[in-house]
Amino acid sequence: MIFVNLPVTDLARTDAFYAALGFRRNDQFSDDKAVSYVIEENIIAMLLTRERFADFVTGEVGDPAQATSALMALSAGSREEVDAMVSAAIGAGGKPWMPPQDHGFMYGSSFADPDGNVWEVMWMDPSAVQG
Repeated sequence: MIFVNLPVTDLARTDAFYAALGFRRNDQFSDDKAVSYVIEENIIAMLLTRERFADFVTGEVGDPAQATSALMALSAGSREEVDAMVSAAIGAGGKPWMPPQDHGFMYGSSFADPDGNVWEVMWMDPSAVQG
C-alpha cells in the first residue's frame, strides 16, 4: 500500500476538494486534524493540517504553494478520464499546473490542489508498454 501524506491549511476545503474528485472518504482515519481518502484500493491520501503533519517530521513543514517538492502521479484508463479528473479538480478549486502533454501513445495533464500539492494524471496506450 502507498500512503501519501500531505500538509493542508484548510481541512474543510481539502475535504470538499478530494470528495469532488470522486475519491472515497475513509472516516476511520479522519478527524478534526486529518482527512483520509482512498484513491484506489492500495493508494490512500492522508491530508493533514500543517500542525498535525509537523508531528511526523523533523524540521519545518514545507509549503507546497511556494515550492514543489513532490509530484504524485495517477494512472487513468483513457485520455478522456485524464481530462475529466483535471476538469473536476479545477472546478473544485484546484489550479492547472502544467499544460497537457500528448506523446501519441501517452497523454497526461496535471493540477495543484488548493494548497499547491501537485497531482499528475497519465494515460498510456497499453499496447505501447507490451514487450
